[in-house]
Amino acid sequence: MSTAQPAALSFRSAVEADVPELVVLVESAYRGDASRAGWTTEADYLDGQRTDPDGVRAVIDSEDGVLLVVERSGELVACCHIEHRGDHAYFGMFAVRPGLQGGGLGKEILAEAERRARETWGAREMRMTVVNVREELIAYYVRRGYRRTGELSPFPYGDERFGIPLRDDLAFELLVKPLQP
Repeated sequence: MSTAQPAALSFRSAVEADVPELVVLVESAYRGDASRAGWTTEADYLDGQRTDPDGVRAVIDSEDGVLLVVERSGELVACCHIEHRGDHAYFGMFAVRPGLQGGGLGKEILAEAERRARETWGAREMRMTVVNVREELIAYYVRRGYRRTGELSPFPYGDERFGIPLRDDLAFELLVKPLQP
């Protein structure tokens, strides 16, 4: 008895018609009870929204980057944003359906994002910011070659577009990974 391999992932640029489903995906991966089905939840640190239709549209419409829609057998399973910033690329808005987390999708998607940043823009490194108290998530990126820089930027307390903080010690830590040619 053989086990069927899951269908391959496909990647494409997000379009306006994807906005509603992308908002639901990102929210489900990070906020509220639905997010607790996966391990990337921020529900213990942040309440409120992670993004909204305008935020997703702004990423789609940006000329300096791409919001990748990741599908398997025609179903949206993940997304991520890569933005060209001179000699480096920025990685963000990474979301995998909570029920599919922990199965290796994230590693595959991250590798594809890094490849695209290197080959499309000649980026020499990938950068991202992660909420500093997300030790398990930071450890995930460290295992994939990212280095903690210790550089912190303030969390935007009072700006509910980023959520409603449930703690007063939040900041963003910069993680960096060299991209080999």
